[in-house]
Amino acid sequence: MWRHIAANALTFLIVALFLVAGAVAWGAKSYSAEGPLEQAMCLRVESGSNMRRVSENLAEQGAVTSPAIFRMGADYSERSDQLKAGSFLVEAGASMEEIVDTVTRGGASTCGTEVVYRIGVTRTTVQVRELDPATNRFVEVAQFDPAEEDAPDAYQQVREEGDTRYRVAVAEGVTSWQIKTALNALDLLEDDVVDTPPEGSLAPDSYEFAPGATVASLLDRMTTAQTQILADAWAQRSDDVPLSSPEEALILASIVEKETGVAEERRQVASVFTNRLNRGMRLQTDPTVIYGITQGEGILGRGLRQSELRRETPWNTYVIDALPPTPIANPGRASIEAALNPDSTEYIFFVADGTGGHAFATNLDDHNRNVAVWRQIEADRAGN
Repeated sequence: MWRHIAANALTFLIVALFLVAGAVAWGAKSYSAEGPLEQAMCLRVESGSNMRRVSENLAEQGAVTSPAIFRMGADYSERSDQLKAGSFLVEAGASMEEIVDTVTRGGASTCGTEVVYRIGVTRTTVQVRELDPATNRFVEVAQFDPAEEDAPDAYQQVREEGDTRYRVAVAEGVTSWQIKTALNALDLLEDDVVDTPPEGSLAPDSYEFAPGATVASLLDRMTTAQTQILADAWAQRSDDVPLSSPEEALILASIVEKETGVAEERRQVASVFTNRLNRGMRLQTDPTVIYGITQGEGILGRGLRQSELRRETPWNTYVIDALPPTPIANPGRASIEAALNPDSTEYIFFVADGTGGHAFATNLDDHNRNVAVWRQIEADRAGN
């Protein structure tokens, strides 16, 4: 009898072990399998939250099939105590294993609200935007000019949220003085900088930062980036460019940057200045004259006078031969590459054509005709 009871007990134990093993295998498979989420979502994890709250939130939004398996998987992988606060993008079909990795890996938030301080040539604006998980694109919530407008409520609200991301976006063609001044004005940054970085030494780009960062740390990142961009472009330069150093390349690139905002034209514009340098012609470009007047501290805000075109300054390329002594702005990568690899043309003149681009010419007669067309366009616009 006892032998029969022991045999039955052993049988039940074996069955139970198989059931447990099957349940574990099913749970592991469910944990790593594709999830039920049909559309990407932004998961916000509050500071002080835990895996139970996160798992229940995910279940309510249809991102996981079992909050319990989600928690057990996090426990088994020893990541339950590694939960990070922030806003995280959860892709459609993400497995529970992938979601656990997302919310415990750390680093910057991957979705949610972002504040962008845009430093432009004429002004600095502030933009509040949120990532739309469905399209993976940012949607503008608010925008304002801090020099002329009070900050809207949307901006004040996101400033109080701990997972808001911040970045500075610097436009091509902005001067070093403008960048330094704009960064000093940001109340999220500390330790104002007095000395203006060398003109042209800062790479226009987008830079994420954390509140409390120093102005100098951002300027250092911009300088490092520009140094690398210039070194890479110089190594790939055309053999025919009449430039003797990376510094001269930066000067020419800054002129190209200020002369055209049309990406497709940069190498053509660069070819005009390259041809002039090769022929010993003066560059005769207005942006350099303007820099000689403003020294990069703000914008001129009016047209050039004839007396200013004749005035001798180190940057007046109507008066001086060859390149000015320094860049006149901070050029972007595309303009640096254009200056070092210009198109092969015979152009030595260009003038605005009324579309935002330019009309190019190889001789003075054609150029004068292009100028006449442009003058008529100006007159017609003034009459409307």
